[in-house]
Order: sequence, then structure tokens, then C-alpha cells
Amino acid sequence: MKKLYAIALVLGMAAQVATAGNDTKRGQAGATELLINPWARSTGWNGANSGSVRGIESMSLNIAGLAYVKNTDLIIANQRYLSGSGINILSLGFGQRLSPTGVLGMTFTSLSLGDFIQTTYALPEGTNNTFSPSFFNFGLSYAKTFSSRITGGLLVRGIYQGISNAQAFGVAFDAGIQYQSGPNNEFKFGVALRNVGPKLQYSGEGLSFRGQRDQIGLTLGSRVAPFEMPAMLNIGASYDFNFKEQELRLTPAFNFTSNSYTNDNLVPGVELAFREMFMLRASYMFRQTFSVPEAAARTDVYTGLAAGATIELPLAEMFGAKGAAEITGTSLSDGASADGAPAKKKSDITVGIDYSYRPTNPFSGTHGLGFVVKF
Repeated sequence: MKKLYAIALVLGMAAQVATAGNDTKRGQAGATELLINPWARSTGWNGANSGSVRGIESMSLNIAGLAYVKNTDLIIANQRYLSGSGINILSLGFGQRLSPTGVLGMTFTSLSLGDFIQTTYALPEGTNNTFSPSFFNFGLSYAKTFSSRITGGLLVRGIYQGISNAQAFGVAFDAGIQYQSGPNNEFKFGVALRNVGPKLQYSGEGLSFRGQRDQIGLTLGSRVAPFEMPAMLNIGASYDFNFKEQELRLTPAFNFTSNSYTNDNLVPGVELAFREMFMLRASYMFRQTFSVPEAAARTDVYTGLAAGATIELPLAEMFGAKGAAEITGTSLSDGASADGAPAKKKSDITVGIDYSYRPTNPFSGTHGLGFVVKF
């Protein structure tokens, strides 16, 4: 019964978001950096794997996938965003299993936007000074396994934007459900509601100015309108075709995104994996244009294509079972160690490198690189 309540809650909230958007509100949301997926593996899919995403990267697509962290996961990722723009995105992620059914996750993402020339009302050409805006967000999440088929999760994210004399801080919430089925869980499906929260509003000394009334000097404040969060709904599914003799897996996937303040999009994608150690993926994003010629309706620098690759190697495979045990200080047997204490099992440490590329027009594309450690 609890499972049904959880699914009903997410689907009910999702239905509200799916019908909330309209063309007159498009482009009016703020905190749009929340729409940027900072992770290298899932950006190679263009997010097509939202129904099957696993581990830390699920905190940017469908938080329910965090429940599949086996023990401890760590990720550090960097994006050279819109190469030529000077923007870089650094992200850190951590996932830790707390119980047989519960996983805690944390993530931090910071945008480096470079230096801007400072201008004032009196000096519109510049003051010979520069400043650098601060844009970052951090998330805390919890995901739970309800059964062998169903997982769910919740995430709260803090968002900060600001310069030295004006700042905005707010919170947003994500919720998601994933379902898997089949003899080997080949079919996967997920629904996620993301970036739902109260409005943000800037405040600070930078929004005030000096004025006069009746020859009396006054400090006046500017009225600043609050802005909405870029709420969105992800619906994704995938199916694994396993070729055991060749040790290959072929996974077609798709994701539909209903955005409240931007165009909706549909992303089909495919991934080919060899021994779950070497993976190649590609996808294409189709955007809704609302009966307007595509050239005139395009509001995104991305051309739609995305591709990526992953190398993920267990230490036991890289160095042999004995070498992995020596590196990690574990025993190769399940018997007792020399001091009589129960010995640990063979190391399960896995290291991985992810890369993704998304071409853009203009600029020279977005490159993503990630380093993953699982143990």
C-alpha cells in the first residue's frame, strides 16, 4: 500500500507540472542553471537514460536511481561549457548506503563564469574594475528501495546566485520513482518531478541608490520582481538487449521532458556496452516548436546531437584478484584473518572515466569529463 501511495504522489505532482506550462510564460523562469546536467555520462545520452540512470548522476535526472548505490560512490566532473565562452562547471557527488534499503546522496555544483567589466550609471564605459559572479547549488537527497522492482527518492537543493552587493538564495525539490521488470530487469521506467520550489528574489545594497527629495538626500531601494523555478517533468524508459555469448549489451532508451518555461523535448538514445566495462552512447534531442518554423523557434545553442564514452574497470580485473586485495588491504577468502577477526571479501573497488560531447551553434560545443570511484 505504501508503494502505491508513493507512486500516486509522484504521478499526481507530475500531472500538475505537465499541464502548468504555457507559451506566454516561456523564458520567464530564473535559476536556469538547474537545467544544466553537469555529469559526463548522462550528458552523452542527452538525458535519455532518465528511466534507467543509476548512482550519483540520478540527482540531475531522476533521484530514484540513487537507491542503486551498492556501498560508496564518489564522482568529480568538469564541463567546458560552450567552448569559447570561458564558462566551466565543476561538480562533486557523493553517495553512501545507510541501510539495506536506504542511500544518502550529496552533490555540489559551481559555475565559473569568468570576469566581467564593472560599469556604473556614472561610468557606463567601465570603472577599470572587474567582478566575478558566484553561481552554485548543493543538494541533499535520500533514496529508498521499496521492493526489487520499485525505488523512489527525494532531494532538496539550495541555490545561490550573487555578486558582492546583490544576492539571491532559494531552495528547490525533486521527487522520483523508478520501476524495473523482466527476468533480468531488462525493462526500466521512471518518472521524476524536478526543480519545484518557492520563488527567488534578489536583495542587497546593489539594489539601492542615492536620490534627493526637497533637497534632502535619500537612499532609495529598487523594487525587484521574484522569479520562478524552472520546474520540469522527466518520463523515461529503456530496454536492455543482452548478448551473453558476445558479452555485449545494447540499450535503446528515450526521455520526454515537459518544461514549464521552455520548449518540451523528446530524446531517443542508444548505448552499446562490452562486459559493462567499455561503453559508447549517442542520442538526439527533438524540441517542440509550436507550429513556428524551426529556424525562427530555436532558442537553444545545442544542435540536438550528443555522444559519449565510458571506461569502467574493477581493480580485480585490472590487477588480478591478488593485486586488488593487496592494494585495498582485503583478504581473498571468506575465512578468518591472522588475528581471528572475520576477513573481508575480495575488493569491489571500481574506477571509471566518462566523456561526453554536445555540438553547439554558435560556440565550439560542450565537453564533459568525469572521474568515478565506487567501493
